[in-house]
Amino acid sequence: MIPKSFDLTGRVAVVTGGYGVLGGSMAAGLAAAGVKVAVLGRRREAADGKAEELRRAGGEAMAVVADVLEEEQLTAARDELLAAWGRVDILLNAAGGNVARARTDASPVFNMPLDAFDEVVRLNLHGSVLPSLVFGKAMAEAGRGCIVNVSSMAAQQAISGVLGYSVAKAAIDNFTKWMAVDLARRFGDGLRVNAIAPGFFIADQNRDVLIDAEGGYTARARTIIARTPMGRFGAPEELNGAVHWLCSDAASFVTGTVIPIDGGFNAFSGV
Repeated sequence: MIPKSFDLTGRVAVVTGGYGVLGGSMAAGLAAAGVKVAVLGRRREAADGKAEELRRAGGEAMAVVADVLEEEQLTAARDELLAAWGRVDILLNAAGGNVARARTDASPVFNMPLDAFDEVVRLNLHGSVLPSLVFGKAMAEAGRGCIVNVSSMAAQQAISGVLGYSVAKAAIDNFTKWMAVDLARRFGDGLRVNAIAPGFFIADQNRDVLIDAEGGYTARARTIIARTPMGRFGAPEELNGAVHWLCSDAASFVTGTVIPIDGGFNAFSGV
């Protein structure tokens, strides 16, 4: 029997948050694998810059501008992508992050502004649900497609200071399973939905929490590393292999899963 292929050449992907640290790395990984990548985000200049970077590296890329919380903008972006490349095979939901006002590190949770809680939940949950519905519809009509959501270790155990983010990412885990079941049952085995669950990576949103003014680790960062058996933070490119696999035919019987990429954080009891 010939094994299923990891080859992604010629497929079309849209990466939300595709100019962020983690989303940008995953977009670059897909482009390097021969995928045509549409970098989606709210900021035209940033999206254009990332698309140009991917093209300079030898990939094929375009920028599409949309807010992941605005259905009309997402629909217009989908139509622009289909007009340019005729299909969409992969949706990578990398838009997200915490909201500083929703953090509860320095004061009791009772002091958390509820509007800040709502903001972080909308960004991290609705910001993946809406693109999945908009781009997933095109996949369903074609009878093929792969959605990869981004969960977090915060979904699986209590991590201090990030209630809204944790709640949203726990919902992403359930949404991933729910959407996987619904699409497969209604539209067949050509549609798959999975998620990756990164451990701790240094990105723009958490840099000030993990890196102090002198460039060293904060107390929180040292605690995280002590709880990570590999003893370090992840590098953005270390997400790319799992994403490549999930998007390829090699994962053709994989749907509804959440894959930890965490250096062993989730496996370690702390003892």
